[in-house]
Amino acid sequence: MAVIGWIGLGHMGGPMTANLVKAGHSVRGFDLNTDALDAAVAVGVTRTTSIAEAVAGADVVFTMLPKGEHARAVYFGDEGVLAHADTSTLLVDSSTIDIESAQALHDAAAAAGFRFVDAPVSGGITGAEAGTLTFMIGGEADAVTTATAYIQPMAANIIPTGGATTGQAAKICNNLMLFINLAATSEGAVLAERLGLDKRVFWNIASVSSGDSWALRTWYPIAGVVPSAAVNRDFTPTFTAELAHKDMGLAVAAAAATDTPLEIGKHVQQLFQRLIDQGQGGKDCSMIVKLVDGTLARSGTELE
Repeated sequence: MAVIGWIGLGHMGGPMTANLVKAGHSVRGFDLNTDALDAAVAVGVTRTTSIAEAVAGADVVFTMLPKGEHARAVYFGDEGVLAHADTSTLLVDSSTIDIESAQALHDAAAAAGFRFVDAPVSGGITGAEAGTLTFMIGGEADAVTTATAYIQPMAANIIPTGGATTGQAAKICNNLMLFINLAATSEGAVLAERLGLDKRVFWNIASVSSGDSWALRTWYPIAGVVPSAAVNRDFTPTFTAELAHKDMGLAVAAAAATDTPLEIGKHVQQLFQRLIDQGQGGKDCSMIVKLVDGTLARSGTELE
């Protein structure tokens, strides 16, 4: 069994490390949030007090962080991963970050003599808990192969995507589609009710018809239809509106860099901005439905 260093034990990292522990690995965890670290320790993760302690003697180090700036801070500098890990340690970043930061991590790791892959995930908190995440892995072929063996206890799907940053590219494009689907699902769900359709009858139709999507089947934003949906728990987050806005921002930035028009993507990003502006950024992203049904004010940033 492997010695695994893990940095970032939040909503995703916590349950992911629990599955590694269940698989028999020794996991050393670090997080600045003491509550997150305590929760991880409760499921068998070994507490560490620094990045240096977490990565010492590790076979592989995983990082799961909110933004590119956080990933850069964790990897770079005198207290960072690159300064303290042994070059024999495989480095795996499972954060969802911008392409520029992902490339910077690849370049710095290679310059320091490390193998590194970008390996973001899809599947949300429920997938992290169940060990059914989809991993998208970009990097050199040998590093991807090695990473796959460590990832297996956390994943239902492990998909090599190509060279450096292609894992992040896949995740950015996937989440762009997800949140557009979520917005469309919210509009369709509200309109169906207002046209007199029973909410469950309509969901039964859409889920086996051309309106189907992962968002509809998992995050349907009308209460009492899909048990896993956050609407049933006052929008307690499975994926916050703030993070959804961040991910849409990654897509918009990537589109600008590649001269790709994202008219719908920009529209949906602005909807999440409205939630943030109204103090709902910490709620589940499916709360976008409240902009459709009028519960939250529709006024605010004008859509372009």
